[in-house]
Amino acid sequence: MSESMVYECLKYGNENINRALEALRAGKMIQIYDSDSREGETDLVIPAKVVTYTDVKWMRKDAGGLICVAVDPVASKQLRLPFMADLVREASKTSESLGEVVEKDGDLKYDSHSSFSLWVNHRDTRTGIPDLERALTIRKIGEITENSLSGNGVRFGNEFRTPGHVALLRAAEGLLEERMGQTELSVALARMAGITPAMVVCEMLDDESGKALSKEMSKEYGEEHGLIFLEGQEIVEAYMIWTGSEC
Repeated sequence: MSESMVYECLKYGNENINRALEALRAGKMIQIYDSDSREGETDLVIPAKVVTYTDVKWMRKDAGGLICVAVDPVASKQLRLPFMADLVREASKTSESLGEVVEKDGDLKYDSHSSFSLWVNHRDTRTGIPDLERALTIRKIGEITENSLSGNGVRFGNEFRTPGHVALLRAAEGLLEERMGQTELSVALARMAGITPAMVVCEMLDDESGKALSKEMSKEYGEEHGLIFLEGQEIVEAYMIWTGSEC
């Protein structure tokens, strides 16, 4: 079945989802709100492979949160990306101070565990922090994710070094069955869109209140900038259809 036929087969009753998938295939930014019962945050989201320095500037200035790259769980395992909590927990065996700060069961108020992995710079960067250099690192994460999933023999350390300025997020192995954070929601959308499942996410913050930007204000921002706004539950429902599809 051709790619266009697959896309036509996987049209959803939720037009919001259809529009978001088309936007992602075109390399455009969208918004994802997780849920009222979780973080209660809206993220700007865009495929890693297409990111330019102007996208990094957009997220840095208008969203203001942490610019991270969510990586598909299969690729994460193939690339041997660790969970940061596991690294710190292992290191805490020889460091009392680390043992005091390592993530413990029940520490997070919104989830069972953190998805943070390594913080990296691409080896072709200098300091890694300017928008141009962060954009390069992000695109290269998208590329190595694609190469890994294509079965090409790649070594993560050949291209990246840590510590760096781009945070990697490792999506849960069971994806939305296990965890429903922005990490998993964005990767699920990438899978549904048929694009490389490495997605940039950045929380939208409120300059006035010092909190996350409210859902209402995030929607207003999206309308002003022509962005598709998705709720986490919309993605969960569409992903369930996608996983059961015969397309």
